[in-house]
Order: sequence, then structure tokens, then C-alpha cells
Amino acid sequence: MWTAMAKYLLRIKVHQDYLHTLLQTQKGKSIHQKHFSLSRRPWQHSAGTAQAVQTFNAGAPIRKVEALDKNQFVCVHWEDGSQSLYPSVWLRDNCQCPDCFLHSAKARKLLLENLDVNIEAKDVTLTEQKKVYIIWPDNHTSEFEAEWLKKRCFSEQARAKIQEELFLSERQYWGSDLQLPTMTFDEVLYCDESAYKWLVTLKKVGIVLLTGAAIRQGELLKLGQRIGFLRLTFYGPTWQVQDKMDANNVAYTTEKLSFHTDYPVLQHPPGIQFLHCIKQTPTGGESEVVDGFHVANKLKEQNPQAFQILTSTLVDFTDTGADYCDFSVQAKQRILDIDGKGQVVRINFNNATRDTILDIPAEKVKPFYAALKDFVNLLNCLENKYTYKMKPGEIVVFDNWRLLHGRQSYQAGTEISRHLEGAYADWDVVLSRLRILQKNVLKRM
Repeated sequence: MWTAMAKYLLRIKVHQDYLHTLLQTQKGKSIHQKHFSLSRRPWQHSAGTAQAVQTFNAGAPIRKVEALDKNQFVCVHWEDGSQSLYPSVWLRDNCQCPDCFLHSAKARKLLLENLDVNIEAKDVTLTEQKKVYIIWPDNHTSEFEAEWLKKRCFSEQARAKIQEELFLSERQYWGSDLQLPTMTFDEVLYCDESAYKWLVTLKKVGIVLLTGAAIRQGELLKLGQRIGFLRLTFYGPTWQVQDKMDANNVAYTTEKLSFHTDYPVLQHPPGIQFLHCIKQTPTGGESEVVDGFHVANKLKEQNPQAFQILTSTLVDFTDTGADYCDFSVQAKQRILDIDGKGQVVRINFNNATRDTILDIPAEKVKPFYAALKDFVNLLNCLENKYTYKMKPGEIVVFDNWRLLHGRQSYQAGTEISRHLEGAYADWDVVLSRLRILQKNVLKRM
């Protein structure tokens, strides 16, 4: 009875956390308004152009449909009084019939070279099953279900909602006040609700600590199977962080590691990093993490010029040696990668592998160093970084595109006194598993 009750309460908590994520994101994007318009008035015909107030209600059935603007658009009127506007070319491109769409693969068959971008709907009707039925000029027909259309509504509100569902872009920023999210290793492995909560938290906060793993190598392979698969790199499927003779990586020493992201030397650095503590030194060896996105936002506020330099300057990174195989890797990265809205989406910085080659004019070198130093100084501010010491059996999982991590030095000895096993995964793999878990878990609630 207690087990069933615990599972029931967990399902409620996971669902509440998910809804909270969506609501907070909506507040952040100011999408709480009820109406979003292509114009300031409801449907009107002005100079042959269709305009509309578009709203989004996921539960509304279709009341009627009509073609507008010389059949260049199809307007769906929902029972709640709202409308959605769909371009005819988009509807033809996304015809769901077997000739145009391979349902077994959920993939489009219609070739773009065969698509007329100026196509108009010849006839638009609403079937008895409340589906939108379209006849095209060549007498090809398409049929669209209401739910399918609702999900793909072009209103600002609907687009924001589906993007949040697909990519879970909300972030919870933090500094030294981080309350490190903690879960048990076994519940993540064997309970879908817990695995879903783990990955949602990882996406939102950027870091999760798992406890109770066996104190042996190989536990990270289980997490890899849980999400899909790990990422192979030149250091192997997994790699051992410990003091080594003739170390081929600065992490394989007892020295202090400054804040860095792993593998900016790759064109596409790993998105997720796993570190499993197998043995811990009695003194020193504390781990440090900092929310790089939070710090980058601070830099943008305090020193816009430095932010501009770090988001525009291509920096060379290099790594040469032998491990899983021999390698000679080279890449150019911006320290701060931003999207079209100016938001930082990835940080690429590892001082150890930053190349001596700097491909910028001589007069820009000093301003670049000044900008980078200001960023590093912010990373090291006590109010921004969080320090913890891992215990054997603990696994920390964090966002390698967002967090920078480091390590305090520890005493070298005749025997290995500190041993972590590490591994990587790509965000594509993690988000794929997250979407599958989201669908399965929320369906059962």
C-alpha cells in the first residue's frame, strides 16, 4: 500500500513540477496574454490581405473553415470563438495522405521540387468528423484532424507553447546559493517518473547529483543505456580521472583545475557530462561549479563591450595526443555562443586547450584578453560559484554547454587517492529520452 501511495504522490509532484515549468516559462516570455494578432482587429479583407486575431485553446473543436486572401490561406474557426490561420502552401507541403507522408517513419515523402509555393486551395470544407478537407487545383486531396491543426497553430501563443514542450527552454539560474538537486541512482534507472524528473531538472537547473551507485567502474554505462547511449570520444567510452604518470590531460594530475567546459576543441562539444566518484582523497579535491549562463548575463549587464568581444571572436583550441586512439584535434569557437535573440546557448572555454595560435589582428589581442579576464573574474566570484566534495558512490550529471566546472588541488601520493570515472552524452540523445519519458509519464497521470 505504501509503495502505491508513494508512486501516486510522485506522479502528482512530477506533473506539478512540469506545469510549473510551463507557467514560469510563459511568464518569462510574456505569453500569458489571451489574444495574439496579425492585426489589431478580427478577420477583415483589406487590399486582398487576410488578417486575424489568433488565439489558442487546445481543447476547442472546429466550428467552421473558410479560404481567405484568394485561397492563399485557410482559416479555422474554433468553437470557443478563436481562429487560426494556415497558409495554403504549408498545408499542401504537410499533406498527411499516404502519397505525401510515410506514416511508419513519420516522415514527409512529398519532394520540395514538386511543391508549388503559390498554390491555392481549390475547395475547403469541414467533414462530418470535424476534419478539414481540402481539394487542390490538381484534384489532389488532403485531410487534417482538429488536434493536429491545433498543435501547429501559427499564433504566437501556440508557437511558444509547442516550442517549450519540445525543447524545455526554461532555466533556473543560481550562484553560491544553489540547492543541489539530489536523487538516488536506482530510482533514475528503474522508475520512469524519476528518470523524467531527473532529466527535466537537468535541463532546467543544469546539474543533478545521484547517490547510491556502486563503488566500481561501469555504473555510467547503465546511465548511458537509460538515456540511449553515451558519446565516444578520443578518451574512450568512459575515462578515468586520476593522477597519472605522463598525463595526457591536465585533469589527470593533482593540480587545481580552473573553471572550464570540456572539449571546446570539438566542433560539437558534448552536451552532458557524468562524473562518478569511486575514491575520494581525505583532503582537497573539492569540486566547483558555476552557472555560466547566469554569469554571462551578468557580464552582458556590467560590461557590454566584453560580452560583444566574447560572442564575436573566434578562438582556436587544440588537443593532441593518444588515448583511445591517437588524435590531433583543432577547432575554432566563440567563448560565448548566442542565438538569434542574443541569448547565450553554449559556452566554449578551456584554458588548458586554448591554442597559442590566435587568429585575430594584433591590435585586437589585448581587448580580447581583457574581456576574457573579466569573464573569468566573474566566474570566480564567491557569490557565483558552488563548492562541494563528492563521496564514493555519488554521480554528478551536468550540462557541459552551460556549467563550467573545476577542482581544487589535492596531495599527490604513492598510491591513487582520488578516482572519478567520467563519460559524455549529447543533448540530442538526452532530449530524445526526455520527450519519450514525458509522453509516457504524463499519459499515465
